[in-house]
Amino acid sequence: MDNKEIEEIITNEKELEKIEQKERGRRIKEIREKELKMKKSQLGKEIGISGQFLGLVESGKGNLAYKSIKKLKNLSGHSSDYILYGLDDNNIEETRQCLEKYTEKEIIQAINIIKDIALFIKNN
Repeated sequence: MDNKEIEEIITNEKELEKIEQKERGRRIKEIREKELKMKKSQLGKEIGISGQFLGLVESGKGNLAYKSIKKLKNLSGHSSDYILYGLDDNNIEETRQCLEKYTEKEIIQAINIIKDIALFIKNN
């Protein structure tokens, strides 16, 4: 791999991180406005940051520290997976409840069956 290819990969990763950061900010803003019905200054105080910094986070120009994410998670009832990555809280909880019915051995067997099916589909 030459320097140009490496630079291109790094540039693509930075662009992807910018997109993810903006989406994360949008989710946080949506939680604040639509669910918690708080002003930036109110939520900022609750999670240990200034309202001004929260504005930067919501616009995709800043990131929350672990401690603030944890406080937002507890305050909003959303999982950190939802806050950080947009993963649907309901799917995660439904999956967790479904898997509680099975032993670890049964879950591993099911995963192996799914892998076999995926491999079969790929090869045919």
